[in-house]
Amino acid sequence: MTKTVRRIVTGHDSAGKSIFLEDGPSPQFNSASNPRVTYFELWNTAGSPTPISAVEPKEPNDRRLQLPPPSEGTIMRIIDVHPGNHRHMAQRADGRSSHMHRTRTIDYAVCLSGEIYAVLDDSETLMRAGDVLIQRGTDHAWENRSEQDCRMLFILIDGEFTDELKQLLPDMVINVAPPSLKE
Repeated sequence: MTKTVRRIVTGHDSAGKSIFLEDGPSPQFNSASNPRVTYFELWNTAGSPTPISAVEPKEPNDRRLQLPPPSEGTIMRIIDVHPGNHRHMAQRADGRSSHMHRTRTIDYAVCLSGEIYAVLDDSETLMRAGDVLIQRGTDHAWENRSEQDCRMLFILIDGEFTDELKQLLPDMVINVAPPSLKE
């Protein structure tokens, strides 16, 4: 059973005093579309620098679930990776597992509880609670081979591949953000 994620948001009142605007469950929760993982979208930004106003003009997560952030933006999410998430996955056209993916992002991946394997092209490493992985646009996957959920915190920051890296990887497949954040 997945435990909900509490989100607390601060802001300012009409006098400029700092206040709590929200305190409750994550407004975007998605488990039905993928039985292998449960997503809790916490916040995202759509540019940099990000405008900071007294209150948000709209809920940042009032959009469809997407993997990478918008251009020059960020996404913060918690994902519960369920046991055996990697089993029974199809293969991509290049023969690699379909759970391998690459985004044009720098990702801060924090293992909050449980354990998970971070899988790259030629190797893998086991992460446990408290471990942090800095993922820099690499083709990667997450495999929970244990019998318990693994809760991960991800902060994805939009990035750009250098020309030098593009030349090293001319056939790379990139997961990109959709052109519109609305459904």
